[in-house]
Amino acid sequence: MVLLKMKETAEAYLGTKLNDAVVTVPAYFNDSQRQATKDAGTISGMNVLRIINEPTAAAIAYGLDKKGSGERNVLIYDMGGGTFDVSLLTIEDGIFEVKATAGDTHLGGEDFDNRVVDFCIQDFKRKNRGKDMAGNQRAIRRLRTQCERAKRTLSSSTQATIEIDSLFE
Repeated sequence: MVLLKMKETAEAYLGTKLNDAVVTVPAYFNDSQRQATKDAGTISGMNVLRIINEPTAAAIAYGLDKKGSGERNVLIYDMGGGTFDVSLLTIEDGIFEVKATAGDTHLGGEDFDNRVVDFCIQDFKRKNRGKDMAGNQRAIRRLRTQCERAKRTLSSSTQATIEIDSLFE
């Protein structure tokens, strides 16, 4: 159902029918998970030409298949909302070989958000004579929103500021 919606969205954007697809999967997917993904593509009405690992797709998107000559080892990491994956690829003559992959299915952007929120709560408490906002859900929600915004800013900048007016009385 999700793939069908994605296909329809892509067709509407491109203004043409799509028949073929290359589908990406996490590098740690086993054969049955890859086959299930391929089957889902077929059910959505697409001819799945190939299933490739997400790190390989990232390397291709970055143009690593066209840069330089000779064998190169490339480390690619993918920090998702709730997962962290790392793959080591060898690239030679446009051929990608996954040498190793590892990850943590319980580590991702949300964990960073939580750590920054916890840090800010403790920092606020230290700077405001022991005032503890931990029990104030509204303050925590506002703080979390700003921490997430700061995290996104840090994706393209070297610093970010978290400022919230009237956060906690």
